[in-house]
Amino acid sequence: MAHRPIRISTIRHSVARKICVVFLISVLGGGTVVLATPSGTEAAGTKALQPGWPEFRGPWGNGIAAPPGAPLGLPLVWNETTNIKWKTPIPLQGWSSPVVMEGNVWVTTATLDGHDFYVICLDAETGKILFNEKMFHSDTPEPLGNNVNSYASPSPVIEPGRVYVHFGSYGTACLDTATCQPIWKRQDLPCRHYRGPGSSPVLFEDLLILTFDGADLQYLAALDKKTGKTVWKTDRSTVWHDFDDQGNVKREGDFRKAFSTPLIIDGGGKQQMITLGSTTAFSYDPRTGQEIWKVRMPGYTPAARPVYGNGLAYITSGRGVIELLAVRVDGRGDVTDTHVAWKMEGRGVPEEPSPLLVGDLLYTVSNDGIVTCLEGATGDKVWSERLGGNYEASPLYADDRIYFINVQGKATVIKPGRAFEVLAVSKLDTGCMASPAVAQNALFIRTKTDLYRVEGNAPVADSVPSGTPSQ
Repeated sequence: MAHRPIRISTIRHSVARKICVVFLISVLGGGTVVLATPSGTEAAGTKALQPGWPEFRGPWGNGIAAPPGAPLGLPLVWNETTNIKWKTPIPLQGWSSPVVMEGNVWVTTATLDGHDFYVICLDAETGKILFNEKMFHSDTPEPLGNNVNSYASPSPVIEPGRVYVHFGSYGTACLDTATCQPIWKRQDLPCRHYRGPGSSPVLFEDLLILTFDGADLQYLAALDKKTGKTVWKTDRSTVWHDFDDQGNVKREGDFRKAFSTPLIIDGGGKQQMITLGSTTAFSYDPRTGQEIWKVRMPGYTPAARPVYGNGLAYITSGRGVIELLAVRVDGRGDVTDTHVAWKMEGRGVPEEPSPLLVGDLLYTVSNDGIVTCLEGATGDKVWSERLGGNYEASPLYADDRIYFINVQGKATVIKPGRAFEVLAVSKLDTGCMASPAVAQNALFIRTKTDLYRVEGNAPVADSVPSGTPSQ
């Protein structure tokens, strides 16, 4: 498969709170856009920022596509016949978010029964499927037992020349993006996900870091991204309290699962990986897997990805007792009683959608559609309003707008700030479990059935046939 040549320019950068740092990011096929880290929001670590949309929640892993003052020209409104450059049906089922690089879009999908797991590559300009191959097979997949998750929920992570796909314990693979052929595969990392996998992989230096929070085992593993060999493995140090009167683990370990994706930051004078396990949030050294600190949480089974800024990691506890916590990241050991700067409990706190930090304001959308704006430093509520519908996808910031897309297909765009202001409402035929991606001046929105390239003033394109998954 041939790729259009692109130029990738990089500059070294450092990240400091409330300082705008300019970098050059190459997008879909040769275009470049000058961006700056938003004031008051630190980028995720000092890893080299990759072109395009390289991972779940974008180049910083925090849902920010472009900071204030760096317009991308994304569409404000769309529907099935307006501002759709192309629409491609995606076969089978998967909630993984798309990643975009080198002129291509990558997603994963799987059969509804969980026996077969696929990787799909599409041309970003046309929506044509270029590659659709089965990567893994399972003879005995465990039933999901719910309609919230899928067997292909972890999002890929991509860098120039290589894309990494992950299906939890069912398999992990590294593919050459030029040939779409596997470079290495792993299927020997155990975990009983029980309700399906959910945590997306992340890249750090020469490591691919995977999260396994199952009903039976809870650990993180770092693989050499070139060979797939294990470099380090760290078990969670969670102290469990989910035993019944007979000393048996309740609900077969259902309270021990988690689906969150780690965030790597520069904080507390060092690089840290913030990661949420069930009932406990952790910070690890991403190079070694050594635990730095932890915070006990009242909830279980978190799914949201943390965000970081203002010296605070913002984390959500999951289900049960639902809390949003702001944690100072300069601690050691169990810092539950010393480093929680503030917390908010109950109504309005999301279970699945990740928070969004823009400058000094933190935005959340709950599963039942309550959007809340908080002071990032104090947790004081600025405003709270109901958008309506149900939400699983995480919000996105670009062009001085915040985009919320719900399970019913409704997208609400608001203006960030201290007053609630709706700019536009759009609708697609089916809704989103996956979070959107951005490249150039386009949104890439994966619904339950299709992948769209949504672009302002785009001509209406016919749907591109998906074909039959290769066997």
